[in-house]
Amino acid sequence: MTALICGSYAYDTIMVFPDHFKNHILPDKIHMLNVSFLVPDMRREYGGCAGNIAYNLNLLGGDVTPMATIGTDFAPYAQWMDKCGISRKHLKEIPGSYTGQAFITTDQDDNQITAFHPGAMNESHQNKVTDAQGVSIGIVSPDGRDGMIEHARQFKEAGIPFIFDPGQGMPMFGEQDLKIFIEQATWLTVNDYEMQMLMDKTGLTAGEIAAQVDALIITLGGEGSEIITQDKTINIPAVEAKAILDPTGCGDAFRSGLLYGLMNNIDWEITGRIASLLGSIKIEHHGTQNHHFTVDEFKARFQSEFNTTF
Repeated sequence: MTALICGSYAYDTIMVFPDHFKNHILPDKIHMLNVSFLVPDMRREYGGCAGNIAYNLNLLGGDVTPMATIGTDFAPYAQWMDKCGISRKHLKEIPGSYTGQAFITTDQDDNQITAFHPGAMNESHQNKVTDAQGVSIGIVSPDGRDGMIEHARQFKEAGIPFIFDPGQGMPMFGEQDLKIFIEQATWLTVNDYEMQMLMDKTGLTAGEIAAQVDALIITLGGEGSEIITQDKTINIPAVEAKAILDPTGCGDAFRSGLLYGLMNNIDWEITGRIASLLGSIKIEHHGTQNHHFTVDEFKARFQSEFNTTF
C-alpha cells in the first residue's frame, strides 16, 4: 500500500535565550513592547507535519508519498529527503515564496515566543490528490486552509480512505467545515485539547463524532491514547521515554504509527502501541527528524515494551 501524506513542509529555527523573558519585559510598558533577546544557541530543523509523518513512516519501511507546496529555499531539505530515500515527486515549488518557517525562541522557564510564516503552504490547494498514482490510503494533516478542504474532498471522491488530522489547523475552520471533514474522513485523530475544541465548534458529542468514522483516536499525553471504534473503546498505554528532550513532532510520529498499522491490516490494539512507541522515541531526541532506527530495532524495542510483536 502507498500512503499519500498531504500537509506542510517547514523549517523550524529554534533559538535558546539563556535567561528569563520576564526579566526583560516591563509589565507597565507592555503596550509599547520593544525587546531584543541575544540567542547564542540556535539550530535549524527540518519539520512540517507532512515532512515529519513521511519521515517516521519511511523509517518503518512504509511506502510513502508526501504532497505539499514548498518555496525556492527548499534545496537543503530536498537533499535531506534524498538522503532518507523519500520521494519529492509531488512537492510543488511556488515561485517567489519561502517554504513554511517557524521561528521559536525559548527561555530558561521553557516559555516560548513563536512566529510562523506559512509561505508556500498557503498554495497547497494547487496540488491535487488525483495527481498521485497508486495511492491506497491518505492523511490530511495541517496545511493551507484551502488545501485541507480540497484534499479531503478529493480523497473522498476518489474513494481513498484517509485520516483527518486537523491539529493546529483547527482554528481555521468553522462548524460546517469541521462537520464536512468528519463526514468525509475514514478515521479522525486529535489530542484531548483538540477534541474539546472540536466538540465546542461542532456542537457534537464524542459519541456522535465517533459514530461517523471507522475510528476516533484521541491522544492523552502521558496518559496514552484512546481509540474509539464502532463496537469498542481501546485504551493504549503510553511508553515511558528514556529521556524527555523535545516533544515537538511527537504527534506526527504517532500518526505515522497509525498509518503503518492501517496499511498492514494490523489490529487497533497493536497499531495504537506502534504509534505510542514511535511518539516516545521521538520525544527522546531533539528536533523532529533526528531519531533513527531499523525496522528490526523498532520491533525489538516493541517486544521489550509490550511483551508481544507484530
